[in-house]
Amino acid sequence: MAKGRILQVKESKIAVITQNETDFISLTDMTAGFSEGSGLIGRWITNKNTLEYLGVWENINNPKFNYPEFGVIGREAGVNRFIMSAGQWVDRTKAVGLIVRAGR
Repeated sequence: MAKGRILQVKESKIAVITQNETDFISLTDMTAGFSEGSGLIGRWITNKNTLEYLGVWENINNPKFNYPEFGVIGREAGVNRFIMSAGQWVDRTKAVGLIVRAGR
């Protein structure tokens, strides 16, 4: 993964990583200024509307997207006991729109 650049948004510095000629912004950096921090990412990724959006994006942009598994996730989402992480999303659906890096 190539070194990226930094976006300055108000007082926050947000990393932009380029991989395979595609830019990715750091969700962790984006949430650093909030009291909930990266916990916001966990709540965001379990939101049914977020998952629907990610599924549509992946279906359009990722020919290897595991659409049947996305259907299973869609049926599970919205229930109080439903848990999803960015890593689980990538592993289960073969998603390319998110990159998960340990410790970041």
